[in-house]
Amino acid sequence: MSSSLARLCALLLTVGALAAHAQQELPVYPGTVHTRIGNDLVIAGEYYRMAYFTTDDPLEKVADYFTRHWRSQGYPTAVDGDLENEAVVSALYTREGLQRGVVLRRHLGKTVGFTVLRDLWVSAPRNSAPGLVKVEGMLFTQDLATRDAPGGSQNRSSLVQGNLEDVRQRVTQELEKQGYQPVRQGAMKLGGETQLTLEHARKGEQVVTTLRPVEDGLTAMVQMWVGSDRPDAMPNDAAVRESREAHERGQRAAKEGKK
Repeated sequence: MSSSLARLCALLLTVGALAAHAQQELPVYPGTVHTRIGNDLVIAGEYYRMAYFTTDDPLEKVADYFTRHWRSQGYPTAVDGDLENEAVVSALYTREGLQRGVVLRRHLGKTVGFTVLRDLWVSAPRNSAPGLVKVEGMLFTQDLATRDAPGGSQNRSSLVQGNLEDVRQRVTQELEKQGYQPVRQGAMKLGGETQLTLEHARKGEQVVTTLRPVEDGLTAMVQMWVGSDRPDAMPNDAAVRESREAHERGQRAAKEGKK
């Protein structure tokens, strides 16, 4: 893996190590618009809230603002990174059981920031959705889930060794082993590279997999599993009804077998 990709993986892991307490607010950089990423999220079994913003200000200036702000309030604050191309600033709110952080990167002449609020006292269930497959050659993976109902969703981002077609075949085989059937496949050109989107479903569930080459012999894979057979994650009434009827038939058969 190239050094740039290695740094990217390390940065993503840092975000996972930084995230949301019920009514607490995310960090905010003055004069910018912050866009929430989902609602309450679950990353590596912990509750988070996240948002992103962009600014023309230099990365060092943005990092200095958060460092001064949190230290002036008396919170233990840590700073990491070269403060030119990337940086992570985080503060520990010991009394509230929270950690606030911001991950900064320079991109196309702007500073891009991801603000993070992490709940230190509450952990989430660690059972991942069956449709989020792990295939041979994975170099990095990060899971994320929403707590929203109905039709909650889970996501997995991975870097996989292999070209686009090799990874597509591995993913398809793993999903079919679990009883998922292909629904459709699409391809489009982005930045001169082919991006594949695969859709698989089984009763009451759907998995959407996006594959895109990163460099020679390395493919990025993003999967979304929804507790529904509809991509908008809303319950499918017919599937829910059939599942309930099948469950009731099974219960009746079990009772009759005991007689």
